[in-house]
Amino acid sequence: MPISRRGVIAATAGGLAAAGLAAPAQAQSQAQKTKPTRRPFGKLADGTRVDLWTLENGGTKLGVLSYGGIVHRLELPDARGRYANVSLGCADVDGYVNAGTYFGALIGRYGNRIAGGRFTLDGTTYQLPQNDGENSLHGGTQGFDKRVWDVEPFSRGSDVGLILRYVSADGEMGYPGTLRTRVDYTLTAAGDFRIDYRATTSKPTIVNLTSHTYFNLAGEGTGDIYGHQMKLAAARYTPVNKTLIPTGELAPVAGTPFDFRAGKAIGKDIRVAHQQQLYGQGIDHNFVLDKGSTRAPERFVTVSEPRSGRTMTIATTEPGVQCYTGNFLDGTITGTSGSVYRQGDGFCLETQHFPDSPNQPNFPSTVLRPGDTYRTTTVHSFGVS
Repeated sequence: MPISRRGVIAATAGGLAAAGLAAPAQAQSQAQKTKPTRRPFGKLADGTRVDLWTLENGGTKLGVLSYGGIVHRLELPDARGRYANVSLGCADVDGYVNAGTYFGALIGRYGNRIAGGRFTLDGTTYQLPQNDGENSLHGGTQGFDKRVWDVEPFSRGSDVGLILRYVSADGEMGYPGTLRTRVDYTLTAAGDFRIDYRATTSKPTIVNLTSHTYFNLAGEGTGDIYGHQMKLAAARYTPVNKTLIPTGELAPVAGTPFDFRAGKAIGKDIRVAHQQQLYGQGIDHNFVLDKGSTRAPERFVTVSEPRSGRTMTIATTEPGVQCYTGNFLDGTITGTSGSVYRQGDGFCLETQHFPDSPNQPNFPSTVLRPGDTYRTTTVHSFGVS
């Protein structure tokens, strides 16, 4: 049975005290809040400085880069209080620039794929970069993952965090309107990692922001994630064609490898020769969340890792989530710990509106108009079982 972070801290310290032993330093300090600190992480080719911000609260330790808003490290204790980084990433700036994997990055203006890199809004057709075959992926060749964000730290009450801002000019990557984006990363006293997205525009445009963190709850560099247990409240998903663009159908997961409603290992059916898995070389699909769009975040998934005991639940206001099982990791990238990343060494749960929504009239709209504010929230909660 999963228990909260505070529960495991108390249990660890209390059990050691009963045995006449002092609690380990990490257990004693887990719940402390620290102010965000900044240090240089490197420079881009044009000389632009990239900073690494670190913060801690409620037992969660977070490292964030100003480049791409990248979650560089996410450190959590296991059932015995031992910390490990559970997010995949690169050791230096050049690694992130060249990887092409979107490790830990903020994604915009449009997360996921747009067919042909083209959409029509209010009678005008816009052409985007085609950086995924014939399609546009994750905002194009220079999406939000490749921008240096302005970062402002904050400490409010029991929370600590970072405010990230980026202004995308009218016409950037082919998108209309000047988009002013703010993303708040918050660590709460309970150790939750909350992401709040906001954006406004000067012209009608489309927006679909998300985070592309790769998780491995056993620890980055420890091997594949196929043994992780996942329970996902989604009775439908959006099948795709061979270029991974949705067909427009909302298909039932029942009887397919995509049925995680009762909970199962992520890798249980990963090798089943289902046409959709052949297209994605595994799972790389948008799931239609049973809860739909909500004003406040609602929980839709629980993931647990049996060896470490670490658990993660995610709540969101979004109607969908792209589940990606690291299918295109191919052994050419070395991670933060010095290990080579291979297929299946991490998984992503990218909360979002649906892929290619501008070209799919039956999908939830991603249109943002002047005077309106785009708002979504996703909350990651951690514990042990």
